[in-house]
Amino acid sequence: MSNVQWTHRRRLEACLVTVLLCAAFTLSAAGPPTDQQKATLKETLHLLPRSEPWEKWLQASGTMPPDFDALPAKPFLPDPLRFVSGQEAKREDWPRRRAELLALFQFYVTGSWPPSPGNTRVADLQQREQAESLVQEIVLEFGPNHAARLHLELIVPKAPGPFPVFLTQDTHRGWALVAVSRGYVACVYAGADSRDDTEAWKAIWPAHDWTKLTRRAWAASRCIDYLHTLPFVRTNQIALTGHSRNGKTSIIAAAFDHRVNAIISSSSGAGGACSYRLFSETQFGEGIENITRAFPDWLHPRLRFFAGRENKLPIDQPELLACIAPRPCLISSALNDNVESIWAIEQTYYSARRVYELFDHARDLNLRYRPGGHETRAEDIEAYFDWLDSVFGRQPFTLPDCSIYPTYADWLRLSEEKIDPTNFPTNGLGELLTNSESNVIKTTEAWLPKRQKIRERLLWALGEAPPFAESQPGSSGAEASPLSSLLGRATVPDGLARRSFNFGNHLTGDLYFPTNTDKAGSKMPVVVWLHPISVSHGYCAGYKRRENPHLALARAGCAVFAFDQIGNGTRLEEVRNFYLRYPHWSLLGKNVEDTLAAVEALRKTEFIDPKRIWLLGYSTGAMTALHAAALDDRIAGVVSVAGFTPMRLDTLDKGAGGVARWSVWMPLLPKLGAFVGQESRLPYDYPEVLGMIAPRPALVFAPKRDDQATLKDVEQGVEEARKVYELFVAKDALSLEELDDYNHFSPETQKRVIEKLKQVGGF
Repeated sequence: MSNVQWTHRRRLEACLVTVLLCAAFTLSAAGPPTDQQKATLKETLHLLPRSEPWEKWLQASGTMPPDFDALPAKPFLPDPLRFVSGQEAKREDWPRRRAELLALFQFYVTGSWPPSPGNTRVADLQQREQAESLVQEIVLEFGPNHAARLHLELIVPKAPGPFPVFLTQDTHRGWALVAVSRGYVACVYAGADSRDDTEAWKAIWPAHDWTKLTRRAWAASRCIDYLHTLPFVRTNQIALTGHSRNGKTSIIAAAFDHRVNAIISSSSGAGGACSYRLFSETQFGEGIENITRAFPDWLHPRLRFFAGRENKLPIDQPELLACIAPRPCLISSALNDNVESIWAIEQTYYSARRVYELFDHARDLNLRYRPGGHETRAEDIEAYFDWLDSVFGRQPFTLPDCSIYPTYADWLRLSEEKIDPTNFPTNGLGELLTNSESNVIKTTEAWLPKRQKIRERLLWALGEAPPFAESQPGSSGAEASPLSSLLGRATVPDGLARRSFNFGNHLTGDLYFPTNTDKAGSKMPVVVWLHPISVSHGYCAGYKRRENPHLALARAGCAVFAFDQIGNGTRLEEVRNFYLRYPHWSLLGKNVEDTLAAVEALRKTEFIDPKRIWLLGYSTGAMTALHAAALDDRIAGVVSVAGFTPMRLDTLDKGAGGVARWSVWMPLLPKLGAFVGQESRLPYDYPEVLGMIAPRPALVFAPKRDDQATLKDVEQGVEEARKVYELFVAKDALSLEELDDYNHFSPETQKRVIEKLKQVGGF
């Protein structure tokens, strides 16, 4: 596509985008702020950590939160092929849908993308020769009165052209040297932290609310303006890439500019190839709150309104990647990089691939994983060029399928289970104390047969566990020091000590405790810490404020045992073949077995009191804790933080995802996927799980703002379970506390949970 054709196309698209943006702004600014908007803003400022730049923007712009009640709740990834109106886009509709998406991204995430200035020219060119290449230092100028300037460096191989182009930011000049060795023209521009010409552009285009990353992305387009004038450049083979924040920049540029012929997004994380819905604070990820507070100028301030309300965000990152289709795109990630989540990456990939499939180009959207953390190696960059050579037709190269996380479709295929929910009776939430003869249960003795029936149904849902042999805790297979360093747990803070040992089926865990308490001659209580989805770092939070939960717990005066659950941290790759090996089991069943193996190992630890072993879980970790405590009476008590909502009440119309969240979306309990839409026939529910724990203490904490649960339903479920506790004359052993917070395990929530645990557990 020539520059003239591209400019004409951009003008047509810009007209449509402008119309859509005007509609969005009109809708958001219609009339004075409502009482509801004022209340939402007050609550948001109260719940979110302080961000002075954001508060200044609120005051200066007068922007109010959207009407969240009017925005539809989308607990799963939005469909990139579905218009806002609900209509599904066909191939001929995609240009309109793409324009609609780009307008939404400009409004909520990127800020505005100015039209091409159409007057890019060279202001200065300095040239020097090297033995094998020609280096040109260039200054471009463009915009009103050619006031905007951009420095770029071209490194051209001394060989017959024309050449493909490797375009990247100043930070990655080392990558550009590899490009020259591989026969590419390297183009390095000043749109990165190491050198940034774009900051000055805010004064040149004051009418635009573009953000730092969008300005840098727009700078890449100005480089392409120039590259299209060079006879030694293959203008249909311009690749753009960047790492980390520059990876986010590259995605933005490729989404808006068709002339980017291929893109490599390297470890772009939150705001890049990681969905906001799947890499929030709930998953111990960077999340909207952190990224908008730590880097307030990267993305549009309006995005911050959606911290803790990710399910209300009208768009998500898979749709930005979809705007690149059908051009080749490589999403490159590291297994244990705390700025991203392989699970979130894969879900983003599956979602964006729908548009690639629409154009019969599914093979042009690829994943590549590397070991380690955020760093890259020379081999990674060489592999990037292997892929580029392939998509540009220079030489064949095939990326192997590297996806790790099993899907519900995988489970259906491997298990061949066919579950007919109509074979299961309907169950109401108020039937907990009703026996099989429809009589009311009035004594603990009469409760025991009902409890056994619930246990059988629960075990059915968890699946068929393989034979399990108990073992003694030992030191063989303890976590290696380099791995501990990578996962942020190589050192233990002052005042605390740690023992590492293996347990169960060759698993490794860490026991933290106050220094020297293991030598005090007395036995101490222990809490097993069960983390949420935390792909990159397991039981340590990849992103957090203040101290990690297991350390804060240990400082409270108890021992804390922490281990990575399957699919997280050191055990990330273990999840890949789980359903191939155990097609009739479940991931949640495996987590429960591992937790009970940890309990067994702790009972054999000399300074641990076997009668005071507690489980504390957050989010999916709380699901594990509740199931484990229900199945093993040796557990003294359980703490659930944002861990459940009654499944029979959590229908899809509630907007929290329902039983589909943990059966279809992430197949922790895949058997329950058959009951989506027929929740009343679910074989068991959380009030029954809590009832099985009675009369032992169960401390339930539920945030008042939670996109994965309905607080009123949680309250109703706890009150139903309390009936069982009343049978045991232990009503107060089951408690529910509403957290003045949104769904994240914040330092404030940690403090409140620990205080309650110390009070009830006697630590």
